[in-house]
Amino acid sequence: MSNPQHLQYSKDHEWLTAASEDGVSTVGITQHAADALGDIVYVQLPEVGDTVTAGEPCGELESTKSVSDLVAPATGEVTETNQDVVDDPALVNSAAFEGGWLFRVKVTEAPADLLSADEYSEFTQA
Repeated sequence: MSNPQHLQYSKDHEWLTAASEDGVSTVGITQHAADALGDIVYVQLPEVGDTVTAGEPCGELESTKSVSDLVAPATGEVTETNQDVVDDPALVNSAAFEGGWLFRVKVTEAPADLLSADEYSEFTQA
């Protein structure tokens, strides 16, 4: 499994794009996390306008195996959620790095401990 090089990763298994010109980044969970969860059947995302805090739960992912917290990889205001994933949670399993993104956030603070793709790959091998 290859992690896209252009993303940053949290140790909670979320990914974050570099902020666009307007300061907005896209958030999702990694393929590693999606595979570990198994078939995702329900997604609860933060609401547009909510403030999320890096390292704090902001939603849930429910699979046929368990329920896991969605942990914000950065602090900021939610600007958009992916309704496609709410309607079809299996997108997270089938396209974790593309159509299975979860929400967009106008980042006010990105943690210093985000990992590069290579660092995340090493982290998940441990």
